[in-house]
Amino acid sequence: MQLALVGAERLEAFAGGRGLCPTCGAAMIAKCGPRILHHWAHASRRNCDPWWENETEWHRAWKNLFPEACREISHTAPDGEIHRADIKTPTGIVIEVQHSAMTDAERQSREAFYGNLVWVIDGRGFRDNFDIYHLLPAPESEIARDIAWAKATRPMQGAAAGLFFRLSETQRDYPDRTITKATLTYGRIYGLRDIQAEVEQAYRGHHQYDWVRPRRTWLDAACPVYIDFGDDYLLRLEIYDESNLPCVRYVAKAKFLHDVMVETDARAIATRFYPIGKQA
Repeated sequence: MQLALVGAERLEAFAGGRGLCPTCGAAMIAKCGPRILHHWAHASRRNCDPWWENETEWHRAWKNLFPEACREISHTAPDGEIHRADIKTPTGIVIEVQHSAMTDAERQSREAFYGNLVWVIDGRGFRDNFDIYHLLPAPESEIARDIAWAKATRPMQGAAAGLFFRLSETQRDYPDRTITKATLTYGRIYGLRDIQAEVEQAYRGHHQYDWVRPRRTWLDAACPVYIDFGDDYLLRLEIYDESNLPCVRYVAKAKFLHDVMVETDARAIATRFYPIGKQA
């Protein structure tokens, strides 16, 4: 833990420090060795929150992006169950920053417990398995309505460059069939270069991607998931449209940090767009 109660204050660990756990009231001792991240530990029992994980420098850095009053906030359910959120903003959004692996059961439990939750996961360990491909126009744009993209994967370099079918054209050529974007897998194939200018004009940060050997629990998450690869942009995992195409959306970290402090719903983060440069 980063913070413990020392007297009436919540303080960071200091050499020789003793305090109380803000969640359970148990005695805490400061751990401040020269080769460890300074932290508080329960003196005579395991951590009172079963969702606790060893804190990394990455984890601590994320917490330090927020005011102290937003960090390690105890959250109590109507049935009395208590857990300590990594970050909880004044508007009620809970941010859980996750470095280690997580089971489906624990993810589902946390999502049900907090409700208004957003995940930020440390992507540095799997960056080499995460390929980001061609631009996509914003899914609500006019040009996107008539396009079904071929799913890009690492072995499918053609699709990785951007291949698509035109829905209206295939419906016209096959009038005896019921064709939707969800079922469209045939017809004349076009390349991104055919509509490059229109796509760039309608671009709002969306890209195709392929995650080789993914941590599947994040693909099934009910709450928004953002991947942090350690630069100025986060990647939000999304489904592009009714074709069920996986995509990512670049969100400036500064935009994320602003929005979680002013929006009241985790799903509203980064929904008010401003122009950003293309990433590829």
